[in-house]
Amino acid sequence: MPVNYRERIIALWTVFLLGTLFHTQLNLIPLFHGLPVVESQPATSINDISGIMWLMLGFFVLPMLAIIATAFTDSKRYRIIHFGLTIFYSIMNSLHVVLDLFVQPLLWYQIALMVFLFFVGLLLNITAFQWMRLHNRANKSQHNLESSRS
Repeated sequence: MPVNYRERIIALWTVFLLGTLFHTQLNLIPLFHGLPVVESQPATSINDISGIMWLMLGFFVLPMLAIIATAFTDSKRYRIIHFGLTIFYSIMNSLHVVLDLFVQPLLWYQIALMVFLFFVGLLLNITAFQWMRLHNRANKSQHNLESSRS
């Protein structure tokens, strides 16, 4: 049975997004039990954190776009860009894990989730790399087949 890298990539991006959403929501769960949540420096208005909100939006939207593009695109250029995107997210996740280690109080359930997401990202890197290389091998095989016919 041939490996369907596109399906695997879509599944991995979906798991990553769900985990990232849960990471964000996990900080709010204490509110439902009458407990305070971890706070950063207070902002005077929503405009003070608009830059952070835009960055978070981008961080969530790029994987959603990757899911759509992976479902509809099979070009070599996209596969290369997609692999680069997975590397970027792995770097960002590793930085996030390290930064979470400096947040007080230390929330081990958040760190465990981020470590899990980091490993999902590594699996995504490997799968995206295999998908990118598959395209190159297919082109070389097609070129060799055409060359042998002439």
